[in-house]
Amino acid sequence: MLSRQSFQIADLHAAYADGLKPQALIDEAFRRLEAVQDPGIFLHLMDGDAIQSQIASLGEFDLSTKPLWGIPFAAKDNIDAAGAPTTAACPDYTYHPSENAFAVEALMQAGAILIGKTNLDQFATGLVGVRTPYPVPKNALDPDIVPGGSSSGSSVSVAHGIVSFSLGTDTAGSGRVPAALNNIVGLKPTLGAISNSGVVPACRTLDTISIFALSVEDANRVFQSAAAFDPSDAYAKPISALLISAPPTSFRIGVPDKATIEFFGDDVQSASFADTLESIKAMGGEIVELDFTPLYNVAKMLYEGAWVAERYAAIEDFLSARPESVHPVTRQIIETTNKYSPADVFRGFYRLQDLKRAAEPLLSSVDVLCVPTIPTFYSVADLEADPIGPNARLGTYTNFVNLLDMCGLAVPTKPRSDGRPGNVTLLAGAGQDAQLAAIGEVIHQVSDVTLGATDWRLSDKTERAPHPGHGEIALAAVGAHMSGLPLNSELTCLGARFLYASKTEPCYRLYSLPGGPPFRPGLVKGDNGAAIALEVWALPTEQFGEFMQGIPHPLGIGTLSLENGEEVKGFICEPSGIVGAQDVTEHGGWHAYTQTLVNAIPHFEMNEF
Repeated sequence: MLSRQSFQIADLHAAYADGLKPQALIDEAFRRLEAVQDPGIFLHLMDGDAIQSQIASLGEFDLSTKPLWGIPFAAKDNIDAAGAPTTAACPDYTYHPSENAFAVEALMQAGAILIGKTNLDQFATGLVGVRTPYPVPKNALDPDIVPGGSSSGSSVSVAHGIVSFSLGTDTAGSGRVPAALNNIVGLKPTLGAISNSGVVPACRTLDTISIFALSVEDANRVFQSAAAFDPSDAYAKPISALLISAPPTSFRIGVPDKATIEFFGDDVQSASFADTLESIKAMGGEIVELDFTPLYNVAKMLYEGAWVAERYAAIEDFLSARPESVHPVTRQIIETTNKYSPADVFRGFYRLQDLKRAAEPLLSSVDVLCVPTIPTFYSVADLEADPIGPNARLGTYTNFVNLLDMCGLAVPTKPRSDGRPGNVTLLAGAGQDAQLAAIGEVIHQVSDVTLGATDWRLSDKTERAPHPGHGEIALAAVGAHMSGLPLNSELTCLGARFLYASKTEPCYRLYSLPGGPPFRPGLVKGDNGAAIALEVWALPTEQFGEFMQGIPHPLGIGTLSLENGEEVKGFICEPSGIVGAQDVTEHGGWHAYTQTLVNAIPHFEMNEF
C-alpha cells in the first residue's frame, strides 16, 4: 500500500522495479505533506510542469546510470533551484536563479526529483529553527520542542517521510542539530567535498551543503552523487566520497572527559550518551576520555571577530539598504561585527591557528571523536524567553568542527528514558567521511530505532545486494581475482572494492584451463550446470578499459546470471577454450577446488592459483 511505503532509497527502488511509477510516488509525497498540516516546512513547492519535466528526463529505470532514479528530495531555501525563488528566509532578499546550484544539478542528473524549497533560520544564522518571518516549522516528534536550525524545514521534511533526503547547509552545526532533534541522520561532509556554487553564503570559508536522510546508507548514497569537484567553486576540493566499507573491528574513540563534558543539568541526556558509549564498546571501540578545552576554545572563535564579520560581508549591501527586512535576532548577531577592527580580524586568524596547533595532539591520539550532538533540549517557549542563550548552548559540540576542517555524522541512538530522541555525532579529520559512515551505520543498526517520526525501521540489508555507486561497475570474479588469490591485486590496485559474495544460477560449469601458474578457471553456461561461487566487486568505470587489457584469451567479460536474480558483468570463457581443460564443477567454486589441491599436494601453494 503506497500510503505505508517506506521512502528509504532501496525500498523505493525495489518498488520501482515492481512497477511503481514516479508520478504516483510524487503524488504520495504531496499527500503526506498535506496530512502533516505544517505550513512552515516548505517555502516553495515545485509546480506540476517542473516535476513532470524532471520525471520525463529520468528515462528507463537504470540504477547504473541514475543511482537516485525517482527519489524525491527537498533543498534548503538558501540553495538555488531553477524555476523556484531563493529567499534565504528573507522575503525582500528574494531572487530567481536561472540555474540549479551545482549540487542540485548533480543530484538531478543522478535521477533525484526535487519537490520544493524548505524553511530555515534566516540567512542560515541559528541552530534553533525559529528565526524566520514565515511560519516556524514544527519539530516532527514534539511541536513544543524547537525543530533545530538553521536547516529546519529540510530536517522536518525527512523526519515525516515526505522526502527520502534533503539538502541543508552547515556552518556551525545546522546539518547536525536539526538531525538530532528530529531523530534522523545528518551528514556534514568534509569542507569542499560538495560544491557551494549556487548557495547563499553565511561564512563562505566554513560553509558546506549537508545531507539529511533516514539512514546512514541513504545519506552516503546521496553524498556519492553530490560530491563532484566543481572548479568554479574556489573552495571546492577533489575529495573522494567513498561508499561505506566494513566497520573497523577495533578503534580508539575520543569523548569529552568528566571535567569538560557538558549537559547543562540534563541528567537524562547524560545517561543517554553513556548508554551509547557502552554500545560502542561492544562494537570494538576503545573509549578515550579527552580534555575538550582546546576544542571549546576553537568554538568560541566562531562568533568572535573574523567569522561574524564574514557573515556581515555576505549580506552587507542588503543589510545596509534594508536593515528592517532582516530578522531582529539575526540582525542583532550580525551587526556585532561593528565593534571589530580589521586588526581584530587578523588577530582572530592568528589565534585560531594557535588553537589548531594546540588541538593537534588531542585529535591525533584517537581515530574518531564521539560527542552528544546536542547537550540538551529547548522548547519554543524557551527561545521566546531568551533568543540567544539556548542557541549558543545547542552549538556546544558543533561550533568547533568546521573551524578545524573536520567531517561529521549525526546518528540517531536509542530514545532517552523520557522518550525524546537520542543522537550522537562522530567526528574525524578531513577526508575521513567513509570511516564515519562505517561506524555510524553500525551504531544506528544496533540502536534499533524507528526512523524520524515514522514507524519505519531500517531496511534489512541482508535482503538485498549492495550496488555499485555512481561511476562504478559491478564485476563478478570467479577465479584468481577473488579475495586471497594471486590476481586479486589487479582489481584492488585499480580502486575496486568488494561488494558481496554470491553464486551463479545453477546453469554454469567450471573448468580448470590448461597452462599456468597461475592456474585459471573457465566459466561456461550450458546444460547440466551448477551454482558456482563468485565475488562481486565494484570497479571504477574509468578503470574498466585498463582492466580488460589484462584478460587473456580464451577469457572475456560477459553477463552472468546470479542466484539472487541479478545480472552482472563477469568472467566467461569461450567454449573452444575448454578443450583439454579439467571439469571442476563438482567443487562449486574456484576457492574450494584449489583448496583441495593445496591439501592433497603439499608443494602446491595458493599463489599458483
